Amino acid sequence: MRFLLRRLGLYALAAWVALTLNFFLPRLMPGDPATALFARFRGRLGPEALQALRETFGLTDAPLLGQYFIYIAHVFRGDLGISIAYFPASVSQVIGTGLVWTVFLAGSAVGISFAVGTLLGLASAWWRRGAMDTWLPSALVFVGAFPYFWLAMVALYVFGFLLGWFPLGHAYADDVVPEFSLSFLVDVARHAVLPVGTMVLATLGGWLLSMRNSMIAVLGSDYVNLARAKGLPPSQVALRYAGRNALLPSVTGFGMALGYVLGGSLLTEIVFSYPGQGYLLVQAVRNQDYPLMQGIFLVITLAVLGANWLVDLAYLWLDPRIRESTS
Repeated sequence: MRFLLRRLGLYALAAWVALTLNFFLPRLMPGDPATALFARFRGRLGPEALQALRETFGLTDAPLLGQYFIYIAHVFRGDLGISIAYFPASVSQVIGTGLVWTVFLAGSAVGISFAVGTLLGLASAWWRRGAMDTWLPSALVFVGAFPYFWLAMVALYVFGFLLGWFPLGHAYADDVVPEFSLSFLVDVARHAVLPVGTMVLATLGGWLLSMRNSMIAVLGSDYVNLARAKGLPPSQVALRYAGRNALLPSVTGFGMALGYVLGGSLLTEIVFSYPGQGYLLVQAVRNQDYPLMQGIFLVITLAVLGANWLVDLAYLWLDPRIRESTS
C-alpha cells in the first residue's frame, strides 16, 4: 500500500506540473484565442466584441496568478474552455466526440497487438530455433520498419480502392444511422478493419521481440530449471513460471502505449479520415485553437499517468517481490 501511495503522490505532482505548463505555454505565445477568433469574422464584429470574447476565453485583466487559480478551478469542474474551430461548442464537448472513436480504434489495435505479439514471442522463445522462431520475428520486424503512413496508404489503395473489400474512410457510412444496432456495429467494424489492421501489423514485431528476449532470459533462471526438475507440465512451466516473469517489461510498455491511446494515432486518423483525437488535434493546430490544443494535451497527459498507475497495480499482482518489499 505504501508503494501505491508513493506512486500516486508522484503522479499527482506530475499532473500538477502538466496543468501548470498547459496554462502558461499558450500565454507565452504571440496573440491569443480571442484575437484569432475575432480575425476569422473579417470585420463583421465590432471592436467591443473583442473584449467579450476575451472574457469568454478567460483572458481577463486579472493578474496572471489569479487567472491560473481560476483555470485550475475550471479544470476540476470539467470546464476546459470554448473551442475556436468549433465555436461556440465547449472543448469538453468537442473532445468527447472524438474520444470514443479514438479509444475504440487505437485501443483495439494496441490490445490486439499486445496480446498476439506477446503470445507469439512466448511461443517463439519456448520453441527456440524452430520454424516460427526462424522466420516470423524477422518478417514482422521487416514489415514494421516501413513508415506507418506508407503501410496505411498501401492497404487503403489495395483493399479499399482496387478490391473494394473495405470502405475508404470515416468511422461509418453516411447513410447509416448512428445507433446501438447490429447493422451500425457491423458497419463500424468494417470501417475499422483497415486502420486497426495496419496499426497491428506495424507494431506486432516490437511486442514479439520484447517478449521473446525477456522469455529467453527467464528460461535460464534457477526457478524455471527447478520447475522443470519437478516434472511440471510444459504448459505450466511456460505460462506460470517463465511467461509471468517475462511479461513484466512488456507490461510497462503496454501501460505507456495504453496511455497514448487517448492521443490517437495521428497518421491513422488522417489517412483514413477517422474522427478521433488525432484528427481533432490537426484541426486545432490549423485553426490556432489554443483551448482545444490545451484540452487534448491535458487528456493525453492524464491518460498516460492513469495508465502508469494501472501498470503499478499490475506489477504488484505479477511480481510478489514488490509486495514483499513494500509490506
